[in-house]
Amino acid sequence: MKVGIVSDTHLGRMVKLPKALTEGLAGVELILHLGDWVDLAVYDELSALAPVDGIAGNNDGTEIVRRFGERKILTLAGAQIGMVHGHRPYTGKGTDSNALRAFAGESLDCILFGHSHQPLMRSENGVLLFNPGSPTDKRREKLYSFGLMNIEGGKIEARHIFYDSKG
Repeated sequence: MKVGIVSDTHLGRMVKLPKALTEGLAGVELILHLGDWVDLAVYDELSALAPVDGIAGNNDGTEIVRRFGERKILTLAGAQIGMVHGHRPYTGKGTDSNALRAFAGESLDCILFGHSHQPLMRSENGVLLFNPGSPTDKRREKLYSFGLMNIEGGKIEARHIFYDSKG
């Protein structure tokens, strides 16, 4: 299963997803958005590419929170995937620590999170922690980014896709 991972799009009604993102997501079977959509128009744009699921972030209104919730666990191709934005104060040091604490006691293969706009991929106690960065708001990062995951038989291979133009 090929999955696109996106977070922190921060786009309003005048949604124009970057060409590098839409081309990079071509052929995925599912897109997961990790919050800070800001407007459901982002959902509509992504849904034109593949089915979309996600969670809400701290910049999302009640409509997005009601529709997606703020934390969820999915089973994809035999892998247990936790999704959280990472902004909740789980008393961790950093967004990755908050994401881990959000799923304390859960048996997961991977935790996907956003919020920091900083791409991250590391393993902790056998759990893959993955933050795709942001495809539209790189903040202190050199490049925009999103993620791609291949999941087969519960095994996950993840990578970041980086690019330098929002156009």
